[in-house]
Amino acid sequence: MSLEYVKFTPGFAKFMPKEYRDMVDHGPFGRKTTVAQTGQFKEILEEHPMCAGCAMTLFIRLAFIALPNPEDTVMVGTAGCGRLAISQAAIQFVYGNYGDTNAVASGLTRGLKLRFGDKPKDVVVMAGDGGLADIGFGNTLHSWFRKEKFTTVMLDNEIYGNTGGQESGMTNKGQVLKMAPLGKKFEKMDMLGMAKVAGCAYVASVIPNNPKRVESVIKKAVLVAREVGPTYIQAYTSCNIEYGIPTEQVMQDAKDVEKERYAFSEYITDDAKEYLATQHGYKQYLPKPAPASVS
Repeated sequence: MSLEYVKFTPGFAKFMPKEYRDMVDHGPFGRKTTVAQTGQFKEILEEHPMCAGCAMTLFIRLAFIALPNPEDTVMVGTAGCGRLAISQAAIQFVYGNYGDTNAVASGLTRGLKLRFGDKPKDVVVMAGDGGLADIGFGNTLHSWFRKEKFTTVMLDNEIYGNTGGQESGMTNKGQVLKMAPLGKKFEKMDMLGMAKVAGCAYVASVIPNNPKRVESVIKKAVLVAREVGPTYIQAYTSCNIEYGIPTEQVMQDAKDVEKERYAFSEYITDDAKEYLATQHGYKQYLPKPAPASVS
């Protein structure tokens, strides 16, 4: 996890594949890149085996562009659609057992802190609703209660898309699926609310059809997790295969869902606002001056 890992050994650059040379010469490592510059630099994630039109892949791609220091970031994932793309990216990746991602990230975060001290080493969990809200629910919540300093990103496709279409805790009530033919009988889990109650310093819900907003929430979440406490992002990433969404309608579906039930939301504690304002230049979080008194 260092720029030294991507640099060429002197004299060997010309023997390396063009893809690698492009990553070293034009990639985001050691540079500040934004989604507005997409197409002007070599991205961390380009090729992947995901389905055509997959909103999850778009979100992951945007999230990787938004990482404050990708060369000093470790992604933690597990079984599920997301790992098919994350594992293809030019970034450190740790594969955890299903449901154990936040436990793995807890140990990894503590170990990196001991090894590198005050040098920022960001850990980001990126997994599906099954891995975080169902089978991984206990590890997810307890990492938040313990105030572990890493970011958790849920790729919420509201279904077990990688294993045939079973309902998950994040599936909406009444939804009929090919492996839930009678419809889901219970409400969708309120993971955003639980994240706040459990003590997350930054909590946001987002849709992938607004690249600048995705960039903003990822960047803030990762920065806050460095010093303040755990952060959580819940991203709607539709499974167009299991929900039968035509490829050309995936972004329209995201817009419709955003209006209907997945509006953008952002929760930031006072400590997180102060940290972002004083350490990272987010002036909008500076305390407002008290109004002048009228005598």
